[in-house]
Amino acid sequence: MNIIVLELLIIALLLLANGVFAMSEMALVSARPARLRNLADSGRPGAASALELTATPNRFLSTVQVGITLIGIFAGAFGGATLADEIAAALSPLPGVGPYAAHLALAVVVIGITYFSLVVGELVPKRIALQHAEPIACLVAPPMLVLSRIASPVVRILGGSTEVLLRVLRVREQNAAPITDEEVTGLVREGFRAGVFHRAETEMVESVLGLDRLHVRDLMTKRPRIVWIDVAESHEDIWHKIVVSHHTHFPVYEDRPDHVLGILSVKSIYAHLAAGVPVQVRDLVTPALLVPESQSAIHLLETFKRDGRHLALVTDEFGGICGLVTINDLLEAIVGELPEPGRTAPASYLRRADGSLLVDALVGIEELHDILPALVLTEAEQRRCTTLGGYVCSQLGHIPKEGETFDAHGCRFEIIDMDRLRVDKVLITLLPATDTAA
Repeated sequence: MNIIVLELLIIALLLLANGVFAMSEMALVSARPARLRNLADSGRPGAASALELTATPNRFLSTVQVGITLIGIFAGAFGGATLADEIAAALSPLPGVGPYAAHLALAVVVIGITYFSLVVGELVPKRIALQHAEPIACLVAPPMLVLSRIASPVVRILGGSTEVLLRVLRVREQNAAPITDEEVTGLVREGFRAGVFHRAETEMVESVLGLDRLHVRDLMTKRPRIVWIDVAESHEDIWHKIVVSHHTHFPVYEDRPDHVLGILSVKSIYAHLAAGVPVQVRDLVTPALLVPESQSAIHLLETFKRDGRHLALVTDEFGGICGLVTINDLLEAIVGELPEPGRTAPASYLRRADGSLLVDALVGIEELHDILPALVLTEAEQRRCTTLGGYVCSQLGHIPKEGETFDAHGCRFEIIDMDRLRVDKVLITLLPATDTAA
């Protein structure tokens, strides 16, 4: 009986050694190089060795495989050659079992070793390694590195044989796939769920990663909402616009808005007034920075950094001015809406008591769907226009007049207000189901 206990103890040690090799393999494969590099920079023992092993996976995988194979051979030898004989001798005196004692003992040994090999030698160690990949990798890397050097002749033979077989199978080694925005976003969301990141941090990271998909046209203030200054306007009119708008910079034009002279800064006006110098708007304008509406937001940021500007006029494909974009628009694309001190942003729509909506005609088509989910435009209609005002004009086929109405997509659209030739306010009312069906 003492011999059986000793052999069981040896087999248990072999299975534990198998578990150490399996845990080492999983930890080194799962460890993130970036985190190992940070640990190495901070002086964590074993991190440099772990980085060395992860850089040459063929080396440590061959070492692990050699160790696991040798352990399997020894475990099988002890179990089949000695332990099975001892168990068979103990079972032989039992009535009805004697003739089958050897076969039964071998089956017990094989099933037992297989079970504990899977649980103790594979599954549990690998689960532990997955949960603590970097710390375990730092712990096991130095001895694994020593073992790989001791077993280097065998490792070279196995590595060379692997390379030859891969070439015969025409399997080429591929570079690691680059990290995508989706993977980074997924990691940040996991960090948020784990409590590592704040919700605001998660949203800002996602917004930053999406800057290359945004264009200037998505950020700009559209032309009808720009506060223009005519160089020929009186000082009283100019000051009225400055005071009412609360802006600090204004595009200045001559004759027509597309003939832009430059940008007027309120600071420069105050500086001249403080110095007692007469204010001449034409002399105070600075050249305007022009950017195309198709430029990406990330390139716009680079343009602002390169030119040292915080404001640019946006041009369309025909060379006309179609909007204005500032550095604050870029910031709001990342952190969300930032209301100016002492001011509240005007509402883009007003829900009335009867359920109808009074909507600003400059509301974008995508925002319109958020305001009224029941209104679903076709893809062709969405491609044809970008604002509610553009949709109204495309449906009517002419410049609308106040009071005109039309029905579409289960809604009634009524033009409430016009700003000269531009639609300003539209009343949208959901039609009853009977009218919609009709």
